[in-house]
Amino acid sequence: MVGTSAAYHSRYVFSPDGAVCARVSDAGGVIRYRLSWHGEEMVGPSELSILPGAPAQISGGKVSATSQSWKPVWGQFSRIEDCYIESVLDLDLGGVEGRLYVRVYDRGVGFRYELSGCDDGANPTLYCEYNLAGDNALYSPAGEGEPLGPLAVSQLKRTGGREPRLRMPIVVERPDNKYLAILESDLVSTEGFGVMSVRFDRAKGKLASSNRAAPTGAKLVTPWRVILLGETAGDLVVNTVPVNLAAPCQIDDSAWIKPGKTLWDWRVHGYTAPDGFVYGINTESHLRFIDFAAANGIEYFLIDDAWYTEVSSGRIEMSDKLDLQRVADHAREKGVDLILYYDRRKGDYGDETLFEYYRSLGMKGIKYGFMRDNVPFSRNAIRQSAESHLLIDFHDSPAPLTGVRRTYPNAVTREYCHAQQDARRAFTPEAFIKMALINAIQGPVDMNNGCLDIDGINRGERQKGPRKRGSYLTTVVSEVARTLIIFSGLVCIPDAPEAYAAKADLFEFIRQMPVGRWDESRVLHSKIGHHICTARRHGNAWFIGAVVNQKGDVLSIDLDFLREGIEYDVTFYEDTEATHCKANPEAYRVRKGKVRKGDTIQARMAPGGGHAMWIRPAR
Repeated sequence: MVGTSAAYHSRYVFSPDGAVCARVSDAGGVIRYRLSWHGEEMVGPSELSILPGAPAQISGGKVSATSQSWKPVWGQFSRIEDCYIESVLDLDLGGVEGRLYVRVYDRGVGFRYELSGCDDGANPTLYCEYNLAGDNALYSPAGEGEPLGPLAVSQLKRTGGREPRLRMPIVVERPDNKYLAILESDLVSTEGFGVMSVRFDRAKGKLASSNRAAPTGAKLVTPWRVILLGETAGDLVVNTVPVNLAAPCQIDDSAWIKPGKTLWDWRVHGYTAPDGFVYGINTESHLRFIDFAAANGIEYFLIDDAWYTEVSSGRIEMSDKLDLQRVADHAREKGVDLILYYDRRKGDYGDETLFEYYRSLGMKGIKYGFMRDNVPFSRNAIRQSAESHLLIDFHDSPAPLTGVRRTYPNAVTREYCHAQQDARRAFTPEAFIKMALINAIQGPVDMNNGCLDIDGINRGERQKGPRKRGSYLTTVVSEVARTLIIFSGLVCIPDAPEAYAAKADLFEFIRQMPVGRWDESRVLHSKIGHHICTARRHGNAWFIGAVVNQKGDVLSIDLDFLREGIEYDVTFYEDTEATHCKANPEAYRVRKGKVRKGDTIQARMAPGGGHAMWIRPAR
C-alpha cells in the first residue's frame, strides 16, 4: 500500500501485511523518513541524503508489489520468500537527477539511492540518520572485543565524555521489548563505496551512518541502508531482508561451492596426544588431521600460517617443516579438501595471480588474513577467488559485506567478531551470547567454537591458547551448542583429533550437523548477554543448541515445530549437576529418548553451560 500527501510531497509506503509504514517527505528541501510498526513509531523524522547540501525535491514516482521466492546456494533456509512493496521516487537534487528506492518488508525496510551521473566535485555520501527515543538502548560490535552495550540513547545525547566507537550492525532494544537492527546490504555490488561508518551525533541527538564514494561521472548506485524489525533479539539473526536486498548470484555454475566443517591446526600446536605425539607445523601432524577428518565426514582441513616463509612477486618460499605436496596428495586420496592461509604482511605475491596459484596447489579455499576492512580490495578478492573456484574466509577485522553470500556464495565466512582464543585471549559466555545476537546479524561468522579439551587449554598446554590460565570459561556441551548457534558456511572446529575422539558420544552432535545446508532456522529464545537457543532443520531432522551466561538457567523449549503424528528419536547432550564453566567444564552426559510435537523440554544449563538436541524421526 502507498499513500500520498499533497503538502510538500510526502509518500507513505506500507509492508505487504500493512504493519510497517515508511513515510518519506521533502519538506524544506531535505529528504526525511520516519518508520512505524503496528502504529508505534520506531524511528522518528530522520534525514536521508546522497549529495551533501543539495536541495532535494520529490518530482514523481511509481509503486510496485513483488511476491517471489528464490533458492540460495547455501544458507539458513533452503528457500527464501522475497515479498515487499517498493516505491521508486524520482528526485531533483539541486539539478542532478536521482531516484530513491524505498522497499518495505513485513520485518524491515531498505533505502537505496541511484544517480544518473554527478560531477567529480559532487562528493556523493550516503548519509542516514536514525532518530531514536531516549529510552532506547544500543548495542554494537567492538572488533575483537565484547560488544558494547547497553548504551542508553538518553545518555549518548548528553554532551561531554568520549564518544563510543560504533560499528554496524547496531542493535536497538526498546522498553516494549521490540528490537531493531541498523546495517547495510549489497556493498559488494556498489563500486566506489567504502565501509559504512556509524556515530552518535550529539549535536543532532541522533545516530547517523555514512558511506563515501568516489564519483566517476557515470551512474552511481549506493548500498542499501537497512533497518530490521524483530519481536525478539533472535528474530534479527534469522531475518532474510539483508540477503533479499543483495544482488542475485553472479556465479553461473556454483556447484563447486560446498559449505562444511573444517579441522584447523593453529590452536592445536603443542598439544600432546595420549600416544605421546606432539602436534606442530609438520607433515605428520597434518596427516593425522586428514585421517580424522576422513573418518568422521569432515569436509575440510585448514592449514594456517607458517606453511611458507617468504613471499615475493609471483613466488612463495615453502617451509621445510612441511611437505605440502605430500599432505595435498594424502588429502586427495582420503577425500578431504584443503584450505590454505595467506598473510598479506609477509610479502606481495600479486593478487592477480595468487588465487590461480592456490588452485594449482590443489586447494579448495583460502583463508585471507590482514586485509582489514578495505572494501575495494575485499570485493576484488571475492571475485578473483570465485574465478579460481576457491572458497574465501576473511580474517582480522574484515569488512562485513552483508548479503555477499547471495551474490558471491564462495564468500563462506569472515571473522567479524572475537574468534575464540584469538590474540591469545578467551571470551566469556556473556560475550559469546552478545556476539551471537549482534555481530551475527551481518552474516556468517568464523568464531572457532567447539573445543573439547577445555581443561588442557586452561592449563596452558597449547602454544597458542589464552595467555591467562583458567580464563576459557565454557563447558563442553556449550561448545558443541555454539557450533550450531553461530551460522557459517565454514564451521571451524579448532581442537585436536584426539580431544574429539575422547568424547566421541558428545562429538556426535558436531559430526552429524549438516553445515550451511539448512532448510529452516529459528531462534527459539534470546536475551542479549543472558541466553540464546537456536533450532535448525535439515530434511526431517532438527538440531537445537542453547547456551547461558555464568549464572546458569533452565529454558523451556517447546517442540511445537515438529510434525504432527510423528514420533521422534532424540539425543540429549547435557551439562550435569556437577558441571561448572570454572570448576568442572568437562562434565557432561548423553542420553536418548522419544519426543513428539507439543512436548516441552526443560533444558538445564550449568553456569556458562549449554544444552543440545539432535531430533530425527524414529526408525
